[in-house]
Amino acid sequence: MNIFCLGINHRTAPIEIRERMWFSDDEIRAIMPLLHEKQLMEAVLVSTCNRTELYYVPGEQITNGESLWQMLVRFKHAEETVQEKYFYSHSASEAVEQALRVASGIDSMVVGDVQILNQMKEAFGIAQESRCTGIMLNRLFHTAFHVGKRARTETEIGEGAVSISYAAAELATKIFEDLSKRTALLVGAGETGKLTAKHLMSRNLGTLLLANRTRQRADDLVVQLGGRAVDYEKIVSELANVDIAISAVEAPTYILSVQEIQQIMKARSNRPLFIIDIGVPRNIDPRANSIDNVFLHDIDALNHVIDQSLAHRRAEIPKIHTIIQEELGVFMQWHDSLQVTPTIQQLREQFEAIRTTELEKFIHHFPSDKKEALEMLTKRIVNKILHAPMVNLKNGTNGSLDSETRNKIDLIRRLFGLTTKHHS
Repeated sequence: MNIFCLGINHRTAPIEIRERMWFSDDEIRAIMPLLHEKQLMEAVLVSTCNRTELYYVPGEQITNGESLWQMLVRFKHAEETVQEKYFYSHSASEAVEQALRVASGIDSMVVGDVQILNQMKEAFGIAQESRCTGIMLNRLFHTAFHVGKRARTETEIGEGAVSISYAAAELATKIFEDLSKRTALLVGAGETGKLTAKHLMSRNLGTLLLANRTRQRADDLVVQLGGRAVDYEKIVSELANVDIAISAVEAPTYILSVQEIQQIMKARSNRPLFIIDIGVPRNIDPRANSIDNVFLHDIDALNHVIDQSLAHRRAEIPKIHTIIQEELGVFMQWHDSLQVTPTIQQLREQFEAIRTTELEKFIHHFPSDKKEALEMLTKRIVNKILHAPMVNLKNGTNGSLDSETRNKIDLIRRLFGLTTKHHS
């Protein structure tokens, strides 16, 4: 099976590495033509706060030299910090299973993550826009979406308020036992910011200030949840008076520098400031944690909060594994069905091409009344030669292919130089 997955995630790399390998939607669109230059027949790049994964189908000849992981790192100008050891690679059924695990939510830092399925759909949509998908990845991602839907409807993997947003609000309640007398500034009104705001307000937060680069989104959210919208450009001055700040924006650079936080602390007369940074890439310069009375928590620091709340979801993982194995089996049957018929057809076409070419070279040496008999004779020879391999291949297609039949197909394709046909 010619499907591969190259990735980096929360299990293989810390936040400071993952954020260097995070791709925005525009960056994904920009790298797609480069992937074509690497002779990838199909490609989908999924990049979220906790993972960047490239699913791909290589062409007949992959360009020598720079490997795919090096290409991704070079595109992000991260050669000095990101090494090969942070990446993992899967092929064939393992690559398919990885996609299904991600879509189901069991491979997320937060088990049962409700956002990952939409993020995969968005990544797949961009790949389709870029004309980078074909028969293999189209089927793979639709299977993954089906698994994600089954996981959420047939199990309780998504039950309970457990997410990065939940963990951020939960950490706020641990810092301040009574939030009713506290003021929080939330920067970011996207999906993560919206969920965080909901969790904070459900914990009886005293005052919520909300800043967003597009002011209208902040205004709309405070209408729904309460609180007050503030100008994004004024977050430095607003931080002089709040008890806690939570940042959840998508930005390529820090939105608050060490110098700005030092300025904020002077305005606060050095009163403690608690900051929870759940942006990836990180929104706040991590060096701010060295400033007296600044307590900065990033997304990895929320792990212990999340772990305490995941027992019920983890109990659902065996059910998800059953769903994944069922759908993996269906996918493999589909894939196997693609292999036998084209192999038989291409083998017959190749032999027929040889027969007709050689016949045309020598048929003028024979009397015209013998040409029809010669045509029949050479066809019978080809049919007899092909009979045994075709019967053997067809005998392995009752439902799914065993490893022996797959090996036969691979051997025949290699021996006779049969190319893989891709469909879009």
